[in-house]
Amino acid sequence: MSAQINAKMVGELRESTGAGLMDCKKALVECDGDFEKAGEWLRKKGIASAAKKAGRDASEGLIDTYIHLGGKVGVLCEINCESDFVAKTDDFKQFVRDIAMHIAAASPVCVSRDDIDAELLEKEREVARGQAEGKPAQAVEKIVEGKVNKFLSENCLLEQAYVKDPDQTVQQLLTANIARMGENMMIKRFARFQIGA
Repeated sequence: MSAQINAKMVGELRESTGAGLMDCKKALVECDGDFEKAGEWLRKKGIASAAKKAGRDASEGLIDTYIHLGGKVGVLCEINCESDFVAKTDDFKQFVRDIAMHIAAASPVCVSRDDIDAELLEKEREVARGQAEGKPAQAVEKIVEGKVNKFLSENCLLEQAYVKDPDQTVQQLLTANIARMGENMMIKRFARFQIGA
């Protein structure tokens, strides 16, 4: 027998996930009122719907700035979405602001692995090879690749742990926002400035 779904349950799930009311109700019905399972169901649905939107053109959006307390660090970033309507929403503006703040705090060097400077990557490989010196030959390449992957995950914006919620990456945050707002979005570019750097 299925659980009784009430407005309070739907409201709580909506608040915790940011999903629409009808999606929350459907998730609770599908999961027999189990709050945790319904949240997971919505995340899976969101990731699937975000993947469908990935090919769509994102030519609108915002350029925003973030100046860290004391004016010592500043960020300028561009995040695109599909429509001017979404770009003007408070949710999108907050997302852009959160990403700019994350960039100020986490100091990434590029948006994704595709954008990393080849020279910088080669320098990291050389450092890793130097650290692996003396290890068995078959282990060296695995060690080097492991260290390079760690470097990329710490320095590519989309792979970094999100500063406001380290349990998710910036890519996961982006995917959740695509699902919630219903449009493809992309973090296009950024510039980070720091006094004395």
